[in-house]
Amino acid sequence: MCGIIGILLANESKYVNQALFDGLTVLQHRGQDAAGIVTADKDGMLHLRKDNGLVKDVFQNHHMLELVGHIGLGHCRYPTAGSSSCAEAQPLYTNHPYGICIVHNGNLTNTETLRDQVRDKYNRHINTGSDSEVLLNVLAEELTSEIQGPGKAKGDDMASIIFAAMERAIQSCQGGYAGIYLINGVGLVAVRDPHGIRPLVFGTRHDPKLSENGKPNLDYCFASESVAIDTLGFKLERDVGPGEAIFVDMRSGKMHSKLCDPNASLSPCIFEYVYFARPDSIMDGVSVYESRLKMGELLAANILRKYPEHDIDVVIPIPDTSRTSALQAAYMLGRPFREGFIKNRYIARTFIMPGQETRKKSVRLKLNTIKSEFVGRNVLLVDDSVVRGTTAREIVQMAREAGANKVYLTSAAPPIRYPNIYGIDIPTRSELIAFERNEEEIALRIGCDWIVYQELEDLEESVRDSCEGPTSLKQFDTSCFSGIYVTGEQINDEYFMRLHALRNDAAQQDRKMGRKSSCESMSNDVSKATMGASVACEVLNNDTAVSF
Repeated sequence: MCGIIGILLANESKYVNQALFDGLTVLQHRGQDAAGIVTADKDGMLHLRKDNGLVKDVFQNHHMLELVGHIGLGHCRYPTAGSSSCAEAQPLYTNHPYGICIVHNGNLTNTETLRDQVRDKYNRHINTGSDSEVLLNVLAEELTSEIQGPGKAKGDDMASIIFAAMERAIQSCQGGYAGIYLINGVGLVAVRDPHGIRPLVFGTRHDPKLSENGKPNLDYCFASESVAIDTLGFKLERDVGPGEAIFVDMRSGKMHSKLCDPNASLSPCIFEYVYFARPDSIMDGVSVYESRLKMGELLAANILRKYPEHDIDVVIPIPDTSRTSALQAAYMLGRPFREGFIKNRYIARTFIMPGQETRKKSVRLKLNTIKSEFVGRNVLLVDDSVVRGTTAREIVQMAREAGANKVYLTSAAPPIRYPNIYGIDIPTRSELIAFERNEEEIALRIGCDWIVYQELEDLEESVRDSCEGPTSLKQFDTSCFSGIYVTGEQINDEYFMRLHALRNDAAQQDRKMGRKSSCESMSNDVSKATMGASVACEVLNNDTAVSF
């Protein structure tokens, strides 16, 4: 899961760097592994800064001064494919045609096939293990083919050229993805997969000074979540539709859009609403906050069905994502809502930390108990989801150590029994605590007195009933709960075996150790050979000799 943003300012004399930085800051919850920004100035020079770390740490004042230009992309990353090497931090770049950069959120499920095609058929070099680089090169090749095709002349309508290339690229790429491309000297292109699994929204903003001169006066912003649109003072227009491509021409200031897959149908990832998205975001017309209130309401109803004579004394959320659901659950149960855990906000989200031991250790650093809320009480802990069970086990133990009489656990999400293959690091089945276990067996392993999960039908109802706009949500990607993968390609045991080899904790640790040592020396070597903005941990794709 990643956060992506792309901005084009109508005024060529303005710089987009601060807006990209601010947008990434409010999207930081979507990835804390790495961050990057690329900008292009009016002379066509690209300026890049990216590195491992949080947004606030990657970009210092001297970096910001070098990121000049009125158009750019930003990315904050946590890796599910490839490795966590800083060489795979985004944006990624290829020099032909025009010079194209990409920021990408999601996972392709046919990466191996596409990588072979890019290498053997297109004779393009892939420099990382990232599927984002594959996606970049697929569009670049299709765009090259379209530009050089029979009957094509310089000056042909660029929107038609881009959409024709994007149609073929979408046909080739399977999985869940949202991407924003910066085509140097041309403009921004945003695209969403044909099922709309990963989110992408856009907004506009008028530049009053340009309006007076009769020039193009609209600024454009594309982002993973509407919170970035709001924070930067843009008006939220709508979501990018499933299978839709949107092109903003930087020369004319006009926006063009086209449905590039006639069979597209909206099936957004329902786990976005449970966990990843900020509560103040609106995605596909759904208020994330309202959906989580509804989750808490239906969760309480499920508890009352299973335990009508419950002896719960107090309802306590496990910070932060579950707070909204816990508040409504407490109201429906008629029990007081209390804050029993205090969170250290300088610790990354444990769900997206690599390695069981790291996650286990970080729980105690991340949370501390207010003992007076636990002593002698029967406590209902509300979590947004239970994945591996490592965090839940530690928290239950902390509640008992704080003096709780009984500890009950409930999850705003259904049992997670299957991997997610569309961009969320929900691991292989053997690492999931709910895989092939019922609620009693899970409660025993976690150490709570009982556990109650949300019903899948109730979760879907929670999201569907919170839709504020005209969007009609008929179905969702619920694969990590149901095992049904909406893309419909061959997701079989062989695929999951390959996924396990790539994603299990041991494999991720091996990749991390194998790639750890090269970043600083790489940065120094590249910096000596380049002009303009400094580059940290960047490997130029396709042996490019471009000045960053």
